Amino acid sequence: MKRSDVAIAAYLLAAVVFFIIPIPSFLLDIMLAINISIALIILFNALFAKEVLEMSFFPTLLLFTTIFRISLNVSSTRLILSTGNPGNVVETFGSFVGGDNLVIGAIIFIVLIIIQFVVINKGSERVAEVTARFTLDAMPGKQMAIDADLNTGAITEKEARERRSKIQEEASFFGSMDGATKYVKGDATAGLIITGINLVGGIIMGIMYGGMEANDALVRYGTLTIGDGLCSQIPSLLISLSTGILVTKASKETDIGSILIGQLFGMPKVLYLVGTALVFLGVITPLNVVLFAGLGITFIICGRQLDKTVGIESVEEAVSEEETSAEEIRKPENVVSLLQVDPIELEFGYGIIPLADVNQGGDLLDRVVMIRRQIALELGTVVPIIRLRDNIQLNPNQYIIKIKGIQVTEGEILFDHYMAMNPGYVEEEITGIPTFEPSFHLPAIWITEGQRERAESLGYTVVDPPSIIATHLTEVIRNHIAELLTRQDVQNLVNNLKESNPVLVDELTPKLLGLGEIQKVLQNLLEEGISIRDLLSIFETLADHAATTRDTDILTEYVRQGLKRAISSKYFTPNGVTSVITLDPKTEQDIMASVKQSEQGAYITLDPERTKAIIASVESETEKMENIGKTPIIITSPIVRLYFKKLTSDYFRDLIVISYNEVESNVELQSVGMVTG
Repeated sequence: MKRSDVAIAAYLLAAVVFFIIPIPSFLLDIMLAINISIALIILFNALFAKEVLEMSFFPTLLLFTTIFRISLNVSSTRLILSTGNPGNVVETFGSFVGGDNLVIGAIIFIVLIIIQFVVINKGSERVAEVTARFTLDAMPGKQMAIDADLNTGAITEKEARERRSKIQEEASFFGSMDGATKYVKGDATAGLIITGINLVGGIIMGIMYGGMEANDALVRYGTLTIGDGLCSQIPSLLISLSTGILVTKASKETDIGSILIGQLFGMPKVLYLVGTALVFLGVITPLNVVLFAGLGITFIICGRQLDKTVGIESVEEAVSEEETSAEEIRKPENVVSLLQVDPIELEFGYGIIPLADVNQGGDLLDRVVMIRRQIALELGTVVPIIRLRDNIQLNPNQYIIKIKGIQVTEGEILFDHYMAMNPGYVEEEITGIPTFEPSFHLPAIWITEGQRERAESLGYTVVDPPSIIATHLTEVIRNHIAELLTRQDVQNLVNNLKESNPVLVDELTPKLLGLGEIQKVLQNLLEEGISIRDLLSIFETLADHAATTRDTDILTEYVRQGLKRAISSKYFTPNGVTSVITLDPKTEQDIMASVKQSEQGAYITLDPERTKAIIASVESETEKMENIGKTPIIITSPIVRLYFKKLTSDYFRDLIVISYNEVESNVELQSVGMVTG
């Protein structure tokens, strides 16, 4: 066992022993001295702790010191009643503090009791209760603030975990302190009761068994009782004071001494006014002129000195700032910090700042957090930190979205307006400012707050500005999520899977596939909007086929076939008929015949005129599907799907191309068109 463990165990065991076994007066003197020392140690630790969590075990400490102090009370009571000699400490407190006067000693003891009960205990108990309540109520807001800082890149994941842990510890501490203050109050009450018992019992023992006169017994046992009470109440008062200091600490990480002195004597004009008032009282009234005028002049001199010090410090601070600025200009530029590129940035003009400012009721930060969660659930990958910045070079209502430092899109909103879109069946139109929805470039109008209810009643889809930005940002992330998936992200996914399936991961990587090859397969899936959340099935398929081929495009096709349940549920209706577009078998043969293999992968050498004809046919057939309100889906043979997707990707980025092997057996397909060339 550690020495500290032995010391704590001995401390508590001694308290239990003192309840049962009588101890000699010299040992009681030692224990009382130790008790007073511990109380002083606790007081000064509470005073100079920079934050309350430095004494996070204070509630437990209160319980330990309370039981130890009460056990000493029992031992001293036993000695007072049995021998009339409780030791040097008790007798000294009883006679010296009261000046050998029973009445004075009793009055001092009563004053201490009143101070502890009415002032310190009552205040500490109330402050602890309110602080605990406020701390618990503030926890959700603090958690959201941490999420917002983490989302904007202001703090790291490690710092976020530390802050969350600190919030939980503070809540636990103040909750415990709310109950621990009852220990102090109960300790003081028990000490008062024991004091009364000592007085009455001592007088009876002195008269009946000591052969003393009533007056002599009262003086003797009254003095001892007061001494015993003071030995108990003074440490108890120090502990109560420590409790009050801890629960009333406002500063989190600053020395309380410097804070108090600075706040009391930090303003020169206050010292001038106090000094003038004291001089006035000393001169005009019968008060001691030397005392009051001297003290007043001292305050005025201190104020003057402080005024000079503040002036010198302000000049030094200004000079220091100028020197720092000059030094920054003179020293070679630290270009390393300029090399950092944020994966995703959202920059906005000053007119949009209220949407991102929590203090002004903005919830854009919360929406960004929800975007990351939504993408994680939908596509199975973690979106990098999205950095939000205001940019005074933009128009007030403009925002731009950057991917890896390059602008990919922009939008503009009206802060105090709503965007209304006609879903196609609105009979009566309303007036507004014409615009286009930035995510899908659909026609829309800006309307005011007063028009919102009427627009909704007419069937318009009405969206507020934060939702517009959040939707636009979500679509941009979806379109670029494949290139945002880094090798480090893949390594994190592999590590997570390895915790539950170590055999599979060890078989696949690095024996069969390297991290870069796995990354390429996952990027291929994300490029076409296929979720990689079922990483177990993906790795199982890769492990099955990686031994025969390391071509990432071919492996992607195998994985897609292994994920056919997920693909079918995404695009088709189970046990229903789905309209699709098929690919002409002759066209499929021509595409496969034009495929050439190289060290860099497969490429298509189809005649440009034939390619143009195929693209025109795809455009014609997809328009027919869109005109009847259906999503165009092209079905091909498994071997052709990859190359047909490559052929059309430059012209139709979001075109859905699926092979027959990626369709579940319970899905019924109906061909409503055919791509020819």
